[in-house]
Amino acid sequence: MAACIVCEGNIDIPEDTEEGEIIECPECGIELEVVSIDPIELAPAPKEEEDWGE
Repeated sequence: MAACIVCEGNIDIPEDTEEGEIIECPECGIELEVVSIDPIELAPAPKEEEDWGE
């Protein structure tokens, strides 16, 4: 279990979670990236930039 860095709500982290995965907070809906497994560390997920066909 981890705490959301925005709302401090509880987030269940599945045992098979890997670094780099994106997890959504069930309480506030923010997407968080798992940056470390042991200990669990979350950071804001990188925002996807729009692809303008370039």
